[in-house]
Amino acid sequence: MKKSTVLFFMILLSYFAVTAQVREEFELYVKVPGAKKSETYKEKTETVINVHPVLWTTSVSVPTLTYFGPELSLKTDAAVIICPGGGYGGLAISHEGYDVAAKFAEMGISAFVLKYRLPSDEIMTDKKNGPLQDAQQAIKYVREHALKYGINPHKIGIMGFSAGGHLASTASTHFRRETIENKNRTSLRPDFSILMYPVITFGDFTHKGSRENLIGKNAPQELVDLYSNEKQVTAETPVTFIVHSNDDDVVPIENAFDYIKALNKFGVKNEAHIYAVGGHGFGLDSQRIHDNWFDRLLNWMKGNNLLKAD
Repeated sequence: MKKSTVLFFMILLSYFAVTAQVREEFELYVKVPGAKKSETYKEKTETVINVHPVLWTTSVSVPTLTYFGPELSLKTDAAVIICPGGGYGGLAISHEGYDVAAKFAEMGISAFVLKYRLPSDEIMTDKKNGPLQDAQQAIKYVREHALKYGINPHKIGIMGFSAGGHLASTASTHFRRETIENKNRTSLRPDFSILMYPVITFGDFTHKGSRENLIGKNAPQELVDLYSNEKQVTAETPVTFIVHSNDDDVVPIENAFDYIKALNKFGVKNEAHIYAVGGHGFGLDSQRIHDNWFDRLLNWMKGNNLLKAD
């Protein structure tokens, strides 16, 4: 058996062992909106080496949510929808998805990992809409099924890492621009946002790969502005928690600063933890930033009454 195959199954076993009793994966749609058929576009998950072995998923055409539910004795009424990163070219589905969801569940918080479609003209009529459609559909699903999961429909947040942070910030600022069918007029606004070393802007300090994968290499300025989410903040943007490192050489720290500045301009409560070192893509690896950002996040959630029953 190949070494990469062994690593793949080791990673799977590591989180199945913790979450097997509470893990449920299901498709987001009965019919995927804006989908085009392709015989060659096949989803693939493989093991790659970051600092540690991680699962990397590509060519997603059937978006799903994977639910991680806490033990009843620990359960709060909050929920988080998690968008892994990957430059809109892949999904770091383990260390920026499943691992984080398992940590939330351990703390009594319901978590849903969003395996969203990656922009592709091969399977989408409009590739720039696909990821946002999936994020909005995830929010809609969790809110409409809050009773089933024991969730307060007013305590549903969205979290994103890197390009997933761009998707999460897009969902947090574009929620009035509905891209999915919404017959019940369910609110698509997340109640809070958690942005981890996020891509925010498509301007000067962007992550070029994320921008080009989503809107193309020669996008008009109005499209660049539309997806530069620091320009889309309003007083309705949800309260936000941000983590970034000053030495991030993939997504410049200015992404976090510009979003914070915009939130402050509109009086939106926010908290940011800017670490001197850590680079990019550290996930739950506290050794890289010499701190445990997840503890800071829990404190922030408590301070915003997100972990207390109403």
